[in-house]
Amino acid sequence: MKQNFKIIAFDADDTLWVNEPFYRETEEKFFDLLQDFSDKETLNNELFKTEMQNLSLYGYGAKGLTLSMTETALRVSKNQVKPETIQAIIDLGKALIQKPLVLLDGVEEVLNTLHQTDALLIVVTKGDLLDQERKLTNSGLKSFFHHVEILSNKKEENYLQLLKKLNVQPEDFLMIGNSRKSDIIPVVNIGAYAIFVPYHTSWQHEEADKVESPNCMEAATLKEVLTILTHR
Repeated sequence: MKQNFKIIAFDADDTLWVNEPFYRETEEKFFDLLQDFSDKETLNNELFKTEMQNLSLYGYGAKGLTLSMTETALRVSKNQVKPETIQAIIDLGKALIQKPLVLLDGVEEVLNTLHQTDALLIVVTKGDLLDQERKLTNSGLKSFFHHVEILSNKKEENYLQLLKKLNVQPEDFLMIGNSRKSDIIPVVNIGAYAIFVPYHTSWQHEEADKVESPNCMEAATLKEVLTILTHR
């Protein structure tokens, strides 16, 4: 893989800071609230089905999950769920949005090192605008980034529009992230470069097969990205 890029882009959730474990924790509490109506496996499947049906309406993020949990609760209970349980689901969503910001290991070292190169660092993430802006502000990392792009989705057309906005060619763009589906495959497909940094927990919707391409590499940790890009 080449080492010199004009733009190095970072995904945010589970690449720069902890995200998915908080969602899993919220879902487990949701399953407990509905245990009188169905078993955990069924509830998990029903919730995921609802999320997929609602994705084009609500997008990604905690607000969409909260609405989908509410809808799932009403459906599996055949509208018998108590108002107090609906309130508890709303409270779960609010608590999820207000989770503390926890940086992943090595993030500041990697950003500080790459910030001293000729490349411009940017954030390319998807999700709720207000929530992602809040996370970035609370992270203390904002000063490292030249540009922040919060997208409704991460498909090939989204990346092409971004590259056009940034006036950069695909061969000069590198994406670093933990989702093969969102951060790697569409980037490689447009002729840009990507480094996959796996996270121990991932959402079912983001799972995809390993990418075999000279434009893609995998790093066991974010710190390993420095080895790839600077031969350290």
